[in-house]
Amino acid sequence: MIVVVDYGMGNLRSVEKAFLKVGRPAKVSSAAKDVEKAEGIVLPGVGAFPDCMKNLERCGLIGPIVEGIRQGKPFLGICLGFQILFEESEEFGPARGLGIFAGRVKRFSDRMKNPDAQGGFLKVPHMGWNQVEVKNRHPALKGIESGSFFYFVHSYYVEPLDQSLVATATDYGIDFASSIGKDNVFASQFHPEKSQQKGLKLLANFAQMADNKN
Repeated sequence: MIVVVDYGMGNLRSVEKAFLKVGRPAKVSSAAKDVEKAEGIVLPGVGAFPDCMKNLERCGLIGPIVEGIRQGKPFLGICLGFQILFEESEEFGPARGLGIFAGRVKRFSDRMKNPDAQGGFLKVPHMGWNQVEVKNRHPALKGIESGSFFYFVHSYYVEPLDQSLVATATDYGIDFASSIGKDNVFASQFHPEKSQQKGLKLLANFAQMADNKN
């Protein structure tokens, strides 16, 4: 069973429907017992970092998520679900994250030069399609090549302390980590559930990770 964690934030139904498209039903749940029993854990999220942590704590979900990761269960973090894996965010902060990995979440500068507009600046949030460059291969990226386009909506980006975590990087004024991968964990700033065929391929790969774990 793949569980999509419901803590009151995120495109839960979009993620659920995307898994159905790849032939792997997923259960949307806010119950800690479901997360504990899950073969794969998916943590989506849209909104503010501190609210995310408060909601997870209020629902009693932090312990089961962290323990699941430590037990080696396949884990997929999406957008905000990616960011909270790190130690802290400067969004309304500093705000503490789960601290699974060392690093900080920072806001894009409003003064990033736009190479396509003479004298202009890139818009924040970073919204729309952008390319990913594969830095380190991970099972979740099987069959996904450098230069693939994925869909982004975010104003903050992750700065991992350990650069070997970076699975893909994306250029938006700066090169930032658009996904990380380590063992059973894969997490992305982009939204695979909104990224058409490449996104569905990634979700199918994650489902395969969950199958292989068992």
